Amino acid sequence: MHRRAFLSIAAASAAMAETTVGQVFPSEFRKYGDPATELEVIRLTNPENSTLLPAPSQRAVSRKSAFLLCSSERSGSLQAMRIDLKSGQLRQLTQVAALDPRSPTLLPDERGFCFFDGQVLKQAAFGNLRERDVYRIPDAFARTPGFNLSDDGVNAVFFEKQQNVSRLRLVHMAKGDASTVVELNTEASDPVIRPKRTQILYRQADGSLWLINMDGKQNRQLKIEPGITGPARWAPGGRTILYLHFPQDTSQLVTLREHTPDENADRLLAKTSQFSGFGSNGDGSVFVGASRSKASPNILILLRSVRRELTLCEHKATDPAQVEPIFSPNSQDIFFQSDRHGKPAIYRVKVERFVEETDEG
Repeated sequence: MHRRAFLSIAAASAAMAETTVGQVFPSEFRKYGDPATELEVIRLTNPENSTLLPAPSQRAVSRKSAFLLCSSERSGSLQAMRIDLKSGQLRQLTQVAALDPRSPTLLPDERGFCFFDGQVLKQAAFGNLRERDVYRIPDAFARTPGFNLSDDGVNAVFFEKQQNVSRLRLVHMAKGDASTVVELNTEASDPVIRPKRTQILYRQADGSLWLINMDGKQNRQLKIEPGITGPARWAPGGRTILYLHFPQDTSQLVTLREHTPDENADRLLAKTSQFSGFGSNGDGSVFVGASRSKASPNILILLRSVRRELTLCEHKATDPAQVEPIFSPNSQDIFFQSDRHGKPAIYRVKVERFVEETDEG
């Protein structure tokens, strides 16, 4: 190819990137009454294009519930998007080659966000959408599932692996400096920083949960209920870990359990209607779950105090594990994703009638 032709193509590609980043798409909101409960459900995105929520450990919803961070194919390729929860407008935030749709997360001041584009951790401001490379994973390594940002936005954590060796990396977001917290002779994933503490929860290849200090000390396996450990989350405030326990006997119910690392104590919170995933409200008094029951593929809320469930709506997702419901920071909305109407779309249910408002933090 001649140099002039190559430069023309490069210029055209750059111009396209400039015109797509920041473009706004009209609202795709659609309200309907749920067939099971008649409660109003709002489908936020058109199921003709795949739209995905970030991982539940990420900050996806703004504190004032003004907007939602997601990833969508609306522009023709999977890119980070921002949904205005009042107007419904969808704004494209990135034009990258290999967005990890589970990685976008809001910065603590909510003026920007960070995400992984292939091997590169990036940060961008909502104002001008200019991207900054924070850290690049070395070519000899690959990132395993999971990425988390500390509450103050200072540090990010994730695992890099090379063959059968994994290393937990701690990256300073402002400087881009990286250090290895621990190196393991097994695959590990899903690191989540403990709120208000310098500890990291993570999962090893056998499903076991581990806790380690950020300085690499006191790396220990948590003594949780034997069996299959499902999704695990830090409870609000970070004192305990909430997790689902899947019984070996599939005729038995999935249970929600709570582990207190500082006391090495583990206890049953409630039996569930076969939750495949769950989220917690702002003070840990109410949980939302997606049932994997084929007869009742529903979104439910579970009250901790009375261990009682209430059905909100159907999700009817092909894979219930992908529904991953979450609360808004003020606990007045629930968001989830489902492919019930076509490709994966994002849904919203208002729950102020059932759940008290909590401090948005």
